[in-house]
Amino acid sequence: MGTPQFAVPILKAINDSGHKILEVYTQPATKSGRGQKFSQSEIFNFAEKLNLKVRSPNSLETSEEINHIKKLNPDLVVVVAYGKILPIKLLDINKLSFINVHASLLPRWRGAAPIQRAIMNMDSETGISIMKIIPQLDAGPIMMQEKINISQEMSYIELSKKMSEIGAKLILNSIKLIEDNKAVFVEQKESGVTYAKKIEKNETKINWAESAKKIIAKINAFNPNPGCWFKLEDERIKIIKAREINKTGEVGTIIDNEMTIACSKNAVQILELKKEGKKQMLVEEYLRGNKIKIGQKVN
Repeated sequence: MGTPQFAVPILKAINDSGHKILEVYTQPATKSGRGQKFSQSEIFNFAEKLNLKVRSPNSLETSEEINHIKKLNPDLVVVVAYGKILPIKLLDINKLSFINVHASLLPRWRGAAPIQRAIMNMDSETGISIMKIIPQLDAGPIMMQEKINISQEMSYIELSKKMSEIGAKLILNSIKLIEDNKAVFVEQKESGVTYAKKIEKNETKINWAESAKKIIAKINAFNPNPGCWFKLEDERIKIIKAREINKTGEVGTIIDNEMTIACSKNAVQILELKKEGKKQMLVEEYLRGNKIKIGQKVN
């Protein structure tokens, strides 16, 4: 059970290992883009390439879905960023184990957006946890963890890719331990619990009254999607890449000819950006076709 690109290397690892995948569950297709066309999840597309059966129910609560899984009679269900809470009546199916590949060092960052929250919080490390699923959100006992360092320059897409590769390795180790009846699950300590709530749209607009370091962390956390943005003369601009510069000026104003914007502490120099409806470009390319003024206000 999985949905985004993060889950793809883990599905590939299980498939390549020779274990029999009875079926793949993923979220239903969603509308996206200007044409609002339906697009399938990354897991749906990859599973189809592998000629695996794919199922995309709107709900797992129905008798039809519960009975379907009972008839499949799997030994193990692996869940990776599926995006649905598994109902208790599903978890209670006799002799069926559910394990989750979670993108944090639990109990830190339980919830929907652990990678983004770790970057935004400027954590120095995160990791992958393999845990047993219980009714409480990401609170199940842990059987395996591995750490990874987070550099200040690392974006969501870079960190997610590295963590997914670790997850692919750990899931095979975990399945082997379960097969050999050697799996040991350790209860989480409630003292270190933090929650990684879903990213809200209002978080993506840049607040120049924050420090440059904090803004850069947010830009990296939201790259490539949903992206951090600001407005320059009513034109919405998404920042793809930026760096902190030791310069000062009036907060929220352009302070040089290289598209550097003053923050409450230091400044953000934009390196790559994307105008609404346009392609991604280097800031030099943007400045060749757009005039900016020192002292110009952004919001």
